[in-house]
Amino acid sequence: MDKNLLITGGSRGIGAATAVLAASQGYRVCINYLSDHAAAERVCHQIRESGGHAIAIQADVSNEDEIIRLFAKVDAELGRVSALVNNAGTVAEQSRVEHMSEFRMLKIMMSNVVGPMLCSKHALLRMLPRHGGRGGSIVNVSSVAARLGSPGEYVDYAASKGALDTFTLGLAKEVAGEGVRVNAVRPGYIFTDFHALSGDPQRVSKLEPTLPMGRGGLADEVAEAIVWLLSDKASYSTGTFIDLGGGR
Repeated sequence: MDKNLLITGGSRGIGAATAVLAASQGYRVCINYLSDHAAAERVCHQIRESGGHAIAIQADVSNEDEIIRLFAKVDAELGRVSALVNNAGTVAEQSRVEHMSEFRMLKIMMSNVVGPMLCSKHALLRMLPRHGGRGGSIVNVSSVAARLGSPGEYVDYAASKGALDTFTLGLAKEVAGEGVRVNAVRPGYIFTDFHALSGDPQRVSKLEPTLPMGRGGLADEVAEAIVWLLSDKASYSTGTFIDLGGGR
C-alpha cells in the first residue's frame, strides 16, 4: 500500500514534527495549513533535504468545500491517502463560561470537532474497500483537557476534545472490520506556540513544577506516538488513546 499521509495543521508544532518523522519513515506527506505558507514550505524543505517527499496545500479544514478541494489536490499530487492525522485545531483566550460568546463556541466546535469529522469522512471515501481503497489509519490529536475539563481556562476547548474522543471511539468501531484503524493521542503541557492562542505563551513552563514528571513535553515526543499509531506496528490498536501529559 502506498504510504500517503495528510496532516492537517502541519506547518508548526506537533503537526510539523509528525510530518518530518513520518517522512523519515517512508511516508509521502501533504502538509495542510490555514494561512502560514512560509512555515509550511519550511517543513517541506526540511523533508526534501532529507530525501523525502512533501507538498503543502492551503485549506480551511473546518469548511467542507475546502476539504473537498484539499483531498482532490492530494489525489492528483500524491494519490489516495492511506493515513490521516487530524491535528488542526484552535483555542481561545482563557475565560470562564459565562463570558464566552456564541461565536467563540461555534468556532471552537467547527475547528476541533466538525473539521476532523469531515476530514475523516473524505479520507474514508478513499480508504474503505467499498470505495476502492485498501484500508488505512487515522489518528486524531485530542488533549488531556478532555479528561481534566480546563475549569476557569477553556471549558469549551476541553469539551471539543471530549467530543473528538467520543468520535474516535465510535468511528474506530464502525470501520474496524473494514481495514481502517482510528486512534488518538492526548497531548498536554507540550512546548509549542499553541498556548499563545490562549493568551498564556508561558503556560507550560509555569505548570512544570505541578507535573509528576517535572517537565513539559516536546512536539517530537508526541510525533513518535502518532507515527507509531499510524504504522503497522500498531496493527491491533484501534479506538486507543495515548496520553502524553507527563503523568497528569
